[in-house]
Amino acid sequence: MKKIELAVFDMAGTTVNEDNVVYKTVGAALAKHGVEVSLDTVLEFGAGKEKFKAIADILEQTKNTSVDANLVFEDFKGMLDEAYANLEVTSYDGVEAFFQLLKSKDVKVVLNTGYDQKTASSLLSKLGWVAGNQIDAVITADDVVNGRPSSEMIDKAMDMFGIKNPENVLKAGDSVIDIEEGKNANCGWTVGVLTGAQTREQLETAQPTLILDSLTDLEKVLFS
Repeated sequence: MKKIELAVFDMAGTTVNEDNVVYKTVGAALAKHGVEVSLDTVLEFGAGKEKFKAIADILEQTKNTSVDANLVFEDFKGMLDEAYANLEVTSYDGVEAFFQLLKSKDVKVVLNTGYDQKTASSLLSKLGWVAGNQIDAVITADDVVNGRPSSEMIDKAMDMFGIKNPENVLKAGDSVIDIEEGKNANCGWTVGVLTGAQTREQLETAQPTLILDSLTDLEKVLFS
């Protein structure tokens, strides 16, 4: 088994349960501009992406290219602030303990996300997670030039902790674009989880190393 030095985990749908509020808000913002799409459609074309890119891609895929993605995105940001103000956010069962186990095995734990810094910070504060404590770092879409499926967020995490060999990096997430990101970074492991945005059939199209019901199932895979 490859030695793992760095584990990079997606946030919403993988480590953080926020009931798809961001994607529901993307749908609501689109509806405000006359584009009615289902949550499944939002997840299919937008899951895991930086959120302006998600909106632009949904508009393109649903042939609503006359709608201005910039205007939808501006409305989305305001609507998300309002949604988050009253949102209950939890981590998935056992995730914090799993982080601690990884750290006890000298594995760096980094969260990465298609969210901007403001949204990611709001999620972390609701959970009481602090870089340097429960996790080692968080990298957001604001921290790189190119978001997923570019490898830039994983490359940045490797640079932060002096990890040279991507074979020793594991990337896990709940969407195809997470898997593509891990493959573009040449990660030794790419793992899909079924707690979030996409189905087993959708994840299988990206050919991850494995697909698990939840992130904490990795404990048995890695340490038993």
